[in-house]
Amino acid sequence: MPLSHSLAALLVTAIWGLSFVVIKLGVGTMPPLLLAALRFLFAALPAVFFVPRPKTDWRNVIAYGFFLGVAQFGLLFAAISLGMPASLASVVMQAQVFFTILFAALVMGERPGSHQVIGGVVASSGLVLIAWPRMTGGDAVPFLMTVLAAAAWGVANIVSKRAGRVDMLGFIVWSSLVAPLPLFGLSLWLDGPAQVFDALKNMDGGTVAAVAYLAYPTTVFAFGIWAYLLSCHPAATVTPFALFVPVAGILGSALILGEAMHPIEAIGGAVIVLGLAFNVFGRRLLRRTA
Repeated sequence: MPLSHSLAALLVTAIWGLSFVVIKLGVGTMPPLLLAALRFLFAALPAVFFVPRPKTDWRNVIAYGFFLGVAQFGLLFAAISLGMPASLASVVMQAQVFFTILFAALVMGERPGSHQVIGGVVASSGLVLIAWPRMTGGDAVPFLMTVLAAAAWGVANIVSKRAGRVDMLGFIVWSSLVAPLPLFGLSLWLDGPAQVFDALKNMDGGTVAAVAYLAYPTTVFAFGIWAYLLSCHPAATVTPFALFVPVAGILGSALILGEAMHPIEAIGGAVIVLGLAFNVFGRRLLRRTA
């Protein structure tokens, strides 16, 4: 992978890491599914009037928009609104790395290396450590929703890879059109029309800034670059760069939100990061010990 592509992947993951902080702030002033709907509405508009349609099957565009916008971010925004800490969500979402590798093996025949299997087992044990104390009470639901969001991200990664070498900016912009109406409809159903229209009427500068950050740097730029990298390289090469997302997420959550992880969450998060790190560097280590 060229250095320029590696640096682009790191920039993307830094933007994503900080987005968890922005989501936490945003759902404090607006219903989560409405916030997600606005994110994708403004990611699509007005860009669709200037960006050409991607030259790929419409099913790829619709599937990517659904799994990324409605499934992944609908679940993630709702989980954070229900109490999932932003710092912990940034760690758990990195299970997408292993969901992507698994789905790539099942759907596209990309066989994972032994280091990727070991890294997946290690990271899974970290998820178990985090999940164990959360499987009782109200913490279980937002945790499981975050895991499902990571799985949806994995599916979206495979869809973008199957789309092939297309104009990824157009792919992101046009697929963003898929998410707003379902998310807005779900928000009307779950939150009620009164709460939805009251939130739209009383949007403040902070909420507008949150929507702008989530729509443009996080969605149009970051996912466009990510999808481009996946079209150029194997999924197992690109997705491990998400290792930096929880670093940025934890630092941002601590500095801006004042969040602190419980000891078992910190240990579980460290184990997940260890598994991701072995996924990135394990091949070299195994070669040296062979």
